[in-house]
Amino acid sequence: MASEGADVVDLGVLPTPGVAWLAAERGLPAAVVSASHNLFSDNGIKLFAAGGLKLPDATEAAIEEELARILESAGPPSVPPVGHGVGMLSEEPEGCQRYIDHLVAALEGRDLSGLRVVVDCANGAASSVAPAVLEGLGADVSAIANTPDGSNINDGCGSTHPESLAAEVLARGAHVGLALDGDADRLLAVDDTGTLTTGDELLSLFATDLAARGKLAGNTVVVTVMTNLGFRLAMAERGITVRETQVGDRYVLEALNAEALTLGGEQSGHIVFRDMATTGDGVLTGVVLLDLVKRLGAPLSELARGSMQRLPQVLLNVAAPRPAEAVAAPAVQAEVAAVELELGTRGRVLLRASGTEPLVRVMVEAADQAAAHAAAERLCAVVEQALVPSSAPD
Repeated sequence: MASEGADVVDLGVLPTPGVAWLAAERGLPAAVVSASHNLFSDNGIKLFAAGGLKLPDATEAAIEEELARILESAGPPSVPPVGHGVGMLSEEPEGCQRYIDHLVAALEGRDLSGLRVVVDCANGAASSVAPAVLEGLGADVSAIANTPDGSNINDGCGSTHPESLAAEVLARGAHVGLALDGDADRLLAVDDTGTLTTGDELLSLFATDLAARGKLAGNTVVVTVMTNLGFRLAMAERGITVRETQVGDRYVLEALNAEALTLGGEQSGHIVFRDMATTGDGVLTGVVLLDLVKRLGAPLSELARGSMQRLPQVLLNVAAPRPAEAVAAPAVQAEVAAVELELGTRGRVLLRASGTEPLVRVMVEAADQAAAHAAAERLCAVVEQALVPSSAPD
């Protein structure tokens, strides 16, 4: 970037939401090299617009088109400019400490003293940040998967593999376990019994707590189409409105900004506290969760169990060369309507074309696992049938 004339500030190793926060503070664009929740071989680049917001779909598409054009153009690569006009490259290691201070300040003077916490850093960007924040707030912290070596990120650890964290929570008698992903923009939790608490339960806890304190803007929470039906039923019981978006935390953020709302998130643990962040922030989510547990004076297992009743959910994939056409097929839509009618208010169907693979994703929620699986298999069969070309007339 400096070779193309941009002045670049190198923040070193920092969680994605930390880079986004600093970009928002300065009103600058930003880039993060990250494997996100994947293995190191899937390293990529996340881009933020000036102000720390993710780029709109149209902008990302335009960038991809330009990259394709450059790669397809003939001739040798251009020589990087030298001398006058070349951008400056500077390092700013203090940016990490400023981000840590920001997270500590999120509790407005409250602390986490008396809580025993295990944090799984996924051998990623929060390996030093997360323990420092939690210790700065007075928690008794044990960190695991906090020795990144450049290739062990998310490898059998973090939010995609919470088994080791659950075992460590039980072994240490911890109150809560926090599972980050590699770039620390998502969080799942393990309760005091070693049971996983998903993004749906976390979002239910946060929405209920904020609403009770009069701090849930619009008395509304934003979720994606993948959020469990049990969450929606729990919110309805409490008079909290649910706004729904397509899958992706950027769409959650767009909905939050459009209506000046403050809370939204995904099942995966991407949770956005819009008044404190411009994107999902796993460490911030962990701090808010621990604060809630301490304020309410009850174990996370009890709080999560009372937050919502999770309905069984079955997810199946059907290979399809043109998934959008398969989803829109009249026979498929008719079967979806029939299944939804049979499931009633205690069930839900979602068919969607994958945005990254030639697949139709079939999701069914029902009152019991057997009913959900049977309905999903039935829908998969109809989708597969819709993919078979009709015979030409004699």
